[in-house]
Amino acid sequence: MHLKSEILKEHSKAQTQKIVNWVGSSQERFDELVTLFLGNEYRVTQRAAWPLAFIAIEYPQLAKKHLTVFVQLLGNETVHKAVRRNIVRLLQFIEIPKKLHGTIMNHCFEFIADVHETAAIKAFSLTILQNLSKQYPEIKQELKTIIEERWAYETPAFHVRARRLLKD
Repeated sequence: MHLKSEILKEHSKAQTQKIVNWVGSSQERFDELVTLFLGNEYRVTQRAAWPLAFIAIEYPQLAKKHLTVFVQLLGNETVHKAVRRNIVRLLQFIEIPKKLHGTIMNHCFEFIADVHETAAIKAFSLTILQNLSKQYPEIKQELKTIIEERWAYETPAFHVRARRLLKD
């Protein structure tokens, strides 16, 4: 399979699943997908993001060596929202190395407080912060305050995640 051609062929769930199946648990193929994801071609980066997230969720060990770069992308406002959305999507499901906790928490707090951020990025960020609050209970109060401040302005996706977090 020529991965870049397959990514550009179409942007669909079926095509994404085809790429996910092809990569499977292969570190070499996953690294090839990451190279395309980190490249300069907007359309390729955008379309590589979806299968990348699904694979990283299913095989988190494949993403470990790339986490530092992924986290750096969270702070880059010039990357496509699909890139950030799929990075925070996968961060919900993997064990985050301790050295990245602070940076990820900062990004997630910024995302949920940002009135212009997308609903999905906010919802995924809430889950990441909920996961990290088990190790850092001191962030719970700040999280609660932001949720209360943003409540009236947020989407149902935010409300579902926030309720779950507040119950916890």
